[in-house]
Amino acid sequence: MNGKYEHMVDLSDFTPERWNKVVDLAIDIYHHPDIYAGACKNKILATLFYEPSTRTQMSFQTAMLRLGGSIIGFDNPQNSSVNKGENLTDTIRIVSGYADILAMRHPLEGAAKAAAMYADCPVINAGDGGHLHPTQTLTDLVTMKCEIGRLDNLVIGLCGDLLNGRTVHSLVKAMVAYPNNRFVLISTPELAMPSYIKDILDANNCPYTEVYSLEEAIPELDVLYMTRIQQERFASEEEYLSQKDVYVLDKAKIFKAKPTLKVMHPLPRIDEIEMDVDNDERAIYFKQAKYGVFARMALILTLLHSEPTYTLVKGQDTGYKCTNPRCISNQEHYLTHYNVVEGDIQVCEYCDHHQLI
Repeated sequence: MNGKYEHMVDLSDFTPERWNKVVDLAIDIYHHPDIYAGACKNKILATLFYEPSTRTQMSFQTAMLRLGGSIIGFDNPQNSSVNKGENLTDTIRIVSGYADILAMRHPLEGAAKAAAMYADCPVINAGDGGHLHPTQTLTDLVTMKCEIGRLDNLVIGLCGDLLNGRTVHSLVKAMVAYPNNRFVLISTPELAMPSYIKDILDANNCPYTEVYSLEEAIPELDVLYMTRIQQERFASEEEYLSQKDVYVLDKAKIFKAKPTLKVMHPLPRIDEIEMDVDNDERAIYFKQAKYGVFARMALILTLLHSEPTYTLVKGQDTGYKCTNPRCISNQEHYLTHYNVVEGDIQVCEYCDHHQLI
């Protein structure tokens, strides 16, 4: 297991001071792109995307090209040795020998942690199942800093699929570090925020309320973070169809919001924001996507020029298998089942799933 490199598996692996430096660097790159144009000359980024992606994959590729580097990788595992049955760690060991830094998206939760354990270069989590999406959160922090001017004293509404929405999970974990933020969790009971994320809110004394109605919640919000209902996370089409049209942001709802509201969305949008909202100056989700390039440029530079500042594996082999069927450890069976023990609860090192011992 390789501990020579610093990775971005979970934004909380960095201290708030460190990710603030990445945000500040992203903003500096945004204002002075020419200064950084050759910063990654002769460096190679590998993008391994086991799931479809437009913005995240292209923004990583754009980020490396704008830094003067090169890119390799795949956007469909069926076009790689994965289709022949190659396991994750063998793929990672091979590709990390070709590249200087690696960005990976994977449908199984905890896959990025597993990859980082075996990689011979820094690994960036570009989304692992319904678990985390730290580079989207960096994008969100850069967006709010540029568009609002602060990351504290905000009322943040999270709306839609909060159960499977890795973007909102990562955002909560970051925003609890800033003072006087409050969350309004807007979802159906079936798609409510997972208990381990609410535990993080409670542990940080960050107030939150859970509500069903977007229309009733919107007047108090400084930020509305919309998410799509993710069909790929549902067990059946029937379950998906029962949830997909519950939350739709339209002109009538945004009319009730503050003039200073900022509407964000990690995209892609399906039908949860009507297109006539795009013309409202409070809708900043397309700007948000552009800021993502600068956030990823800053992160690439940071990881290529840093030493490890944290222990990659904090848990131990307790002999207990993770009960989350979407955990990488339940597909890649050779992986050691590392767990962090907290009283009579153990937390899976890969996917953060909590279970009683």
